[in-house]
Amino acid sequence: MSFTLRVAGDRWRAHTESVRKEVSNASRSSFVPVIKSDGYGLGQTFLAAEAMRLEADTVCVGTVFEVDSLAAVTRGDIVVLEPFEVRDVAAAEEWWRLGQRLHAGRVIRGIANLESLLALCSREGSARIVLEAKTSMHRFGFSESALLAALRDERVRHALATGRIFIEGLTLHLPMVQPVDEIAPRGVTDGTARAREVMRWAGLWQAETAVWSGHGAPANVVWVSHLDEAELIVIARSLDDTTLRCRIGSRLWLGDRKALVASGTVLAVHPLATGTHVGYRQRTGPKDGTLVVVSGGTAHGIGLTAPTPAASVRQRIVTAGTGALDAAGRALSPFTWAKKQRWFAEPPHQHHSMIWLPHDCVLPQIGDQFSADVRFTTSHFDAVIVD
Repeated sequence: MSFTLRVAGDRWRAHTESVRKEVSNASRSSFVPVIKSDGYGLGQTFLAAEAMRLEADTVCVGTVFEVDSLAAVTRGDIVVLEPFEVRDVAAAEEWWRLGQRLHAGRVIRGIANLESLLALCSREGSARIVLEAKTSMHRFGFSESALLAALRDERVRHALATGRIFIEGLTLHLPMVQPVDEIAPRGVTDGTARAREVMRWAGLWQAETAVWSGHGAPANVVWVSHLDEAELIVIARSLDDTTLRCRIGSRLWLGDRKALVASGTVLAVHPLATGTHVGYRQRTGPKDGTLVVVSGGTAHGIGLTAPTPAASVRQRIVTAGTGALDAAGRALSPFTWAKKQRWFAEPPHQHHSMIWLPHDCVLPQIGDQFSADVRFTTSHFDAVIVD
């Protein structure tokens, strides 16, 4: 019983190498692979090894709870994307435990508010941090005025001067689509709204760090995400001495979907008479249909979907139609056989799914593979096989 992901190794690695070169050339700095959560379906350990093959000097993880497993299989720095929040008790305790480990000095944590920054400034030891700007995402971060106030706070300056904290730059998490409300800074006419937003923040950061000197000065580095090559080129060209570090995850690991094939193994094939009731919920299927049991269930992410953005009329119609089918007890599975996507007999079980095939369909054999169109970031595979 296996739900597997097959990776066309040569093709997939050619893609990741191409992305590495494009991003590094456009940003004029080494790229930063993101390896978080389930490792985009491929697994964190596997992606960590690939990041090292790509000669990454820094990787990103999602939370502090992911640091230890990555530290064992990577070199260089590890950036934790979720900001440190001193009032998040469980995460704060894990940060404290992390501080006792040998790889603690490799870890850079994001800081998104003054309370958490001051908490680090007042503790023993030292911490490497990046300050997070509140971008048009409006998720975490300092506003421009709050950022400037934090850098001018005497407690923060004392912590910098005494080595209690080291600021490794400013980090920007950008939306996937272009910001609607972004206004171009004075004199800036090039680039998209995302690029202009970065240039605005980078200009502020560059002006602020330029007045610092001596020990403890914040690094003139801006960390970014969700930018294409054209945007990176425009931004890098506009910056003088600022280093631009580009985080990249989905496009790096999942950008060539044809190199990745998810599939479930056929475990049982049952031709059934019309009206036969099946499954936990004892539903009937098509006339003289065949029930096929395939590996891959909710434990693997089958049947788990994220809310649709429904940004267009077509997407809204599709969403409404899908909801109506679900309400009627019919749901299209992600599994394909004989070039057609097939219907669930009932909601997927924990480790396998029951699929209907019509009476005129070529029947599979036990051990055959049903390919599956899945969302990799919510998928868990029993095995990742690199061909």
